[in-house]
Amino acid sequence: MTTALITGATRGLGREAARRLAQLGWTVWLGARDADAGARVAAALTHDDQDADVRVVRIDVTDDASVIAAAKTVEDAGTGLDVLINNAGIGGRFVPPGESTVPDFVQVYGVNVLGPVRVTSAFLPLLDRSPAARLIMVSSGVGSLTHANDPAHPYFGLVGLVYPSSKTALNMITSQYAKALPGIRVCAVDPGWTSTDFTDHLGTQTVTEGTDAIVRAATADSIPGVFFDRDGVVPW
Repeated sequence: MTTALITGATRGLGREAARRLAQLGWTVWLGARDADAGARVAAALTHDDQDADVRVVRIDVTDDASVIAAAKTVEDAGTGLDVLINNAGIGGRFVPPGESTVPDFVQVYGVNVLGPVRVTSAFLPLLDRSPAARLIMVSSGVGSLTHANDPAHPYFGLVGLVYPSSKTALNMITSQYAKALPGIRVCAVDPGWTSTDFTDHLGTQTVTEGTDAIVRAATADSIPGVFFDRDGVVPW
């Protein structure tokens, strides 16, 4: 039985990824900052598929004690862990660069950059025991320096300091983990412009399309590279 843990799994991409992986017969841990919200999502997913093994673990990716407790919960349950999907993220204030403040960075980087590092560090001992471990960072194409500096690309016109740079930082972290952890398949995925609460439902993709790269990273024997979306490699 393959086991995955997904942070930020109570809505949007995280919830849909959980649904799709549970449908494959996996054990899925829903990482939720609000345990009650996690329980409601788990109940909904198991109602739709009564054979699904969906469990809830409370985890606040900004809090050391919460993350350590979550790792102990999973370990004590005896499910093991094969796939860790660092999905939790926030957008923060999207304002012109001259209006960005240090507190903006502290809040967004705390979740989008330090959160995945904190969670990965806590769960690495479990991943190390898996014969086919995978570590997946849910990044974004707006973190691509290539896209940001290409006048022909739509993201060229997206000018902001905090959120884009947080995903650029996450991409570098992914690259370094990939080199440092040869026994674990490590990658970053770009979901694309998806219709979720995160985008105020302005995205052009469905939430299922938005999770295509996540599910591929978690399940496929072959993936395009270290950073990719549903169509292929995304340039750094």
